[in-house]
Amino acid sequence: MKTLLCALLCTSAMSVMYVEPAQAETDKHVTPSIHHPRANARAQANNAPSMMGSTAPTDIHEEQVSVHGARHRQIAAGLMIKEDAPKSRSTVTQEFIETQANGSNPMQLIALLPGVNTSDQDPLGMTGGNMTMRGLTSQQIGFTLEGFPINDIGSYAVYPQEIVDAENLRTINVEQGSADLDSPHISATGGAVDMYLRDPMTHFGGKVVGSYGTYNMRRIFGRIDTGYVGHTNLRGFMSFSEAAEDMWRGPGSSNKMHGETKWVNKWGDGNIVSLTIVGNHSTGVLFPSTRVTSAADMNAMNTGKGYNAMVNSMIKNNVYDAKWDPSNPSGNYYQLHRNPFTNIYASAPSTFKLSDKITLTETPYFWYGNGNGGGAYSTKFQNYQYGSEKLSGSLGNYNASNTKSMLLYNPSNTQTYRPGSVTKLTLHTGINRLEVGYWFEYSKQRQTGPYSLINPQTGQALDLFGGGPNFVLSNGQTAEYRDTLTQTRIHTLFIADSLSLLNNRLNIEAGLKYTFVKRQGYNGLPDTSTGPYINGSWQQPLPAFSIRYKLNDENQLFASATTNFRIPMNSSLYDSGAYYSNSGYSTKANPNQKTEYSISEEAGWRYQGPSVMSSITFFHYNFTNRLYTQVITQPNGGYYTTSINGGGMHASGVDAEIGTRPFHNFRPYASFEYVDARTDNNLAASGGSVSDYVRSKGKYAPQTAKYQVGFNLDYDDGHFFSGFSLKYTGSQYATFTNDLKIPSYVRMNVHAGYRFKDIGFLKHPMLKLNIMNIANNHYLGFVSGSATNAKATTGVFGSKISGQSTSYMIASPFSVLGTASVDF
Repeated sequence: MKTLLCALLCTSAMSVMYVEPAQAETDKHVTPSIHHPRANARAQANNAPSMMGSTAPTDIHEEQVSVHGARHRQIAAGLMIKEDAPKSRSTVTQEFIETQANGSNPMQLIALLPGVNTSDQDPLGMTGGNMTMRGLTSQQIGFTLEGFPINDIGSYAVYPQEIVDAENLRTINVEQGSADLDSPHISATGGAVDMYLRDPMTHFGGKVVGSYGTYNMRRIFGRIDTGYVGHTNLRGFMSFSEAAEDMWRGPGSSNKMHGETKWVNKWGDGNIVSLTIVGNHSTGVLFPSTRVTSAADMNAMNTGKGYNAMVNSMIKNNVYDAKWDPSNPSGNYYQLHRNPFTNIYASAPSTFKLSDKITLTETPYFWYGNGNGGGAYSTKFQNYQYGSEKLSGSLGNYNASNTKSMLLYNPSNTQTYRPGSVTKLTLHTGINRLEVGYWFEYSKQRQTGPYSLINPQTGQALDLFGGGPNFVLSNGQTAEYRDTLTQTRIHTLFIADSLSLLNNRLNIEAGLKYTFVKRQGYNGLPDTSTGPYINGSWQQPLPAFSIRYKLNDENQLFASATTNFRIPMNSSLYDSGAYYSNSGYSTKANPNQKTEYSISEEAGWRYQGPSVMSSITFFHYNFTNRLYTQVITQPNGGYYTTSINGGGMHASGVDAEIGTRPFHNFRPYASFEYVDARTDNNLAASGGSVSDYVRSKGKYAPQTAKYQVGFNLDYDDGHFFSGFSLKYTGSQYATFTNDLKIPSYVRMNVHAGYRFKDIGFLKHPMLKLNIMNIANNHYLGFVSGSATNAKATTGVFGSKISGQSTSYMIASPFSVLGTASVDF
């Protein structure tokens, strides 16, 4: 494998917490470093906001204030910071994070921010989560941790339970409209979420946390900070956590072990080298998909009459079998739907000051993942469908002469190797700042679906990864429902030029990102429509422009116009799944698709006063070549799933948030979003004749709440603290014809705790209680599988189009978690 050029893009002003000097006086150890107002021209250019960089945490501009020790004094309890970006951006800091349920995943932690719609399936988020932002899904949002990409390289999915331990998070930045020019993504058409770990302490210390709650939730976390190692500038931390919880509906449990380490070495004038390694191993049970097909359920969802009873029935009945019956083996047994996965992430974001005018930022990274989602199906030994042929097969002692068919374990294995790097050079010349960079990545993703044995007595797979003896056909081939290898090469060049005028009150920036992506695929299945070797290549120029003007120290205006793109998922390259004589494979390739392309415009105002901070952003985005996955029913009765170009989509709306500094120890925060998102085309019918279309043009986009409101009220006197949060999410359509929707819902959480005085070497002992979903509201939290239409309809050309099923995720119920923690 080629030696990779180490480097990554880096963030422009990475916002750290802002504390007013008067507030900082409450802590004797606060030593704020604030940029002098009479800065020279070069420093003004250095500190100007930029469209480049919210990734590499070592590239921190001088205007930022780094305050250590000023606890519990942040604006809005850590849900807002002093912001200077020339576009919409919201931030959650460690102060808010430490009050939430320990073990919460990043999606749960940003739920109150404007534009963000998240839903979990279990209280600790250990079985994943779902998210949209301004109506766009997590597969269209770029996620990074310490500068490296988190999204799956093939499907762009995000698995938030695998990313990070919340105790180690410093900030989470949410960019609702667009990713930065130097962000390492090929799918971020709808914005970005950038996460940063805390820096290691300069002295030896540590933290221990223990939690227990309903559904037998238990979690331990421990961290050791080395302080400075010897007489060097090197310092680091190492942490480990273990968590488990029983499934709140159905049998089984989820388990997770997680480890993190970060090392930082700083020297000279602005030189920083860091290394972060994250490891995660989890083994859980998947929740079964919740589908809606009946007219009664559709009426309950659309009218609200009988909705609670419908959801309660789903909770009771939509579960896997708790017991294994050897005399009647069933693929619905919960042990056959395990979800083992192991991840290792590593990155080394580093910044080098080459001269007074030139800075180099590099972040090499490596992403490894290996795991699957389990399943089991009855497989024919006498006439297995191998492409267009029917062949006999054998598995160990079982063969076509003594076995007609048998229940076999069939996991969807995925193994990913993903090294990459981004390099950025920054040239400061007076009031001008020029940034140029290059991102390279070369990934390999192997995806298989073998068949293996199940223990007939226990019902468990002999190997969770489908290893051991496999089902082998009479032609010598191993039977699999998918068998692909995808290699993706990414070359991205980016450049941005920033001009700072009027003593840094006015900043104008323009940039261009040019991406080349090539995918080479191999499909081991027979009789595929695209052949065993498939090649796809895409290239896209992405211009961007922004402007920010400070009216005074408290008010600023900003506007931006950016472009983003997403290449088709790797699944669009291959035929896979079951083979049917009348329609071919159940998933069909569609490799020759254009990239999904978005244009986003924003204009906003921020007020950052001594007591109140607020922002409001008006936005509009327009999509072309919107990529969808769709089920197509053919006139001969066959059907298949494929990726399609759904044409255009547009949306307009407004995001707003407001928060205050402490008033008698209270700090309220509120956020709001209104969005009007519309489909611009009539989509190909999912049912009926493929030559017809449903009437979706002008209809409201699915998975999009028109209104969202978040509210948080925090009280903190330094010892006792408590809080109440509420999130209202409007109704969301499940179909493109708007004939089915999930009703609006409200979710409320509360927390309370007490910080005790130090006891000897034990620092900041704390007890905390978190109560989630205090009203025990049972609701469908996310449309996981939308359709063109849920009810029978007439197409544009008069064809009768049958209704299609839609699927949903049920949100987590009422739960309580108690936590004790102490530092040393």
